[in-house]
Amino acid sequence: MTLQRQIHILFLAATIFICSTSVTFAAKNLKVYKHVDKNGIIHYSSKKPAGKSYSILNIRCPECAVWRNSVNWKTTPLILDKFTSEINTAAKKHELNPALLKAVIHAESAFKPRAVSSAGAQGLMQLMPMTQKTYQVSNPYNPAQNINGGAAYLRHLKNTYSSIDVYLAAYNSGETAVEKYGRTIPPFPETQEYVRRVKILYSRYQRSLATVSTQRNQTHINTGPVVDP
Repeated sequence: MTLQRQIHILFLAATIFICSTSVTFAAKNLKVYKHVDKNGIIHYSSKKPAGKSYSILNIRCPECAVWRNSVNWKTTPLILDKFTSEINTAAKKHELNPALLKAVIHAESAFKPRAVSSAGAQGLMQLMPMTQKTYQVSNPYNPAQNINGGAAYLRHLKNTYSSIDVYLAAYNSGETAVEKYGRTIPPFPETQEYVRRVKILYSRYQRSLATVSTQRNQTHINTGPVVDP
C-alpha cells in the first residue's frame, strides 16, 4: 500500500469518526486542518495545529445519515444562474443534456467550485485525482476544466452502462464497485441516495430549462421584427 493511499485511508477514517461523534457537524460542513510535516507526511485533524502552517478543508459528510436526510431534493431551490456557459459548452462537446450536468453539480457540490469531499474529490463535479489525470484537468478548482473533465467522465460512463441508474452509481462509487455487483447499483446507502437525488434534480432541471426555453421562444415571437406586407 502506498503512503498516499495510507494517508487517504487515515483521512477518511478520521472524517467518519468526526461524523459519527458529532451530530451537529453531521448536517453541516466539517472544518479539517491539513498540514505537512518536515518528512513530507500529510496530517489531518479536527483541531488547529499549534505553531504549524496549515490549510483548512471544509468538507461535507456524505457518510452521515443526518447529512443525507437533511435536504428535500424535490423542493430545494434550483441553481440556474451559475456556470451556464461552461455547462453548455461541456454538454455540447460531450453530447450530454445540460440538465444532467446541472443535476450532478448540484448534488456533488451545490455549485461551489472549491468544494472538497471527505474522500478527496475536488471542485464542482467532485473529481478524484485519478479522474483529473485521465481527463487532463490540471486545476480542479477551475470551473471550465472541472466541468469538462466531469462531463467527459460522465460521457464515458454513459457509453459503458446504458442505464442512468448504473452510470450515476458508477460516477459516485466507481466502476469497480458497479462491476462487482453485476453492473447494478451497489448496496451502499450513500450511492443509492446519490442516484435518487441526482435523478430528482435531473428531472427538475429538465423541466426548468424547458420552461426557460419556451419563454425565450415566446419572447422572440412577440418582439420579432415587423415585416411590411
